[in-house]
Amino acid sequence: MKKVFEIRWHGRGGLGAKTAALLLGEALIQKGKYVQAFPEYGPERRGAPVKSYNRISDTPINVHSGITNPDIVVVLDPSFMSSPDIYQGLDREKGKIIVNSELTPEELREKFKIDGYNMYTVNASGISREILKRNLPNTPMLGAVMRVTGLMDLEDFIEAVGKRLSVKFKPEIVEGNLKAIRRAYEEVKGL
Repeated sequence: MKKVFEIRWHGRGGLGAKTAALLLGEALIQKGKYVQAFPEYGPERRGAPVKSYNRISDTPINVHSGITNPDIVVVLDPSFMSSPDIYQGLDREKGKIIVNSELTPEELREKFKIDGYNMYTVNASGISREILKRNLPNTPMLGAVMRVTGLMDLEDFIEAVGKRLSVKFKPEIVEGNLKAIRRAYEEVKGL
């Protein structure tokens, strides 16, 4: 891993971009990483555009500004793919984009005329609707992030997220989210 690894999450209020960044950060802290996880949003309402961020390092992080050149962009709402904000600051050759979409990376590239970037897709909304009975793609997208980045062993990640979720949620909700993470990890396209 480079000195500081940066992730930018794009979502809408209610899809869980902020929660996903926080869960990822808390899990990585348990593995001894230094982490920042923070949101950025305008009007706080369901459906409004939201960005969240993660900085991850093996050493203390001394930067406390927004992320302008992410290594990975995670897109919870595929309708954002036509927005230039998604690609801002992302290296066209090394940058990775993980998108919540039923489409394959090739189909997504063709649909939105995307050139460059390492593209990955997973149907996180479909997984969420099937397992959690609602469109909450954030936890499945965490499984995709683990698969694409290798930041943490999947089983260690699931254990850390399970501990954190069990503080707030009933066991069946925790189990459903962990199942969604595992399934998305297995179903990522573009590898």
